[in-house]
Amino acid sequence: MSEPDDSEESFAEDTLIQAIENQIESESPPAARAVLNKLTLVGYEREDALHLMALVLAHEIEAMLAEDRPFNGEWYEQALRALPTLPDGTVAE
Repeated sequence: MSEPDDSEESFAEDTLIQAIENQIESESPPAARAVLNKLTLVGYEREDALHLMALVLAHEIEAMLAEDRPFNGEWYEQALRALPTLPDGTVAE
């Protein structure tokens, strides 16, 4: 399988960010809006905060596919609330 090109990566990121925007607008999960507010309050630009949140969503989707299991909403909300610490334990700058 070939490596994704920049346009595929850009499409995937745009799609994830749109999903995050939808979660914020619908307040489902409620953590989405709360985390966006938290990140912007501590100094992240909105775009950067959305990117971090999209990374968490991508991590859960990848795990779902790799483990052939349903979406784990509880883990997802906990991981969102842990931002700016990413699921791999690193802290985003």
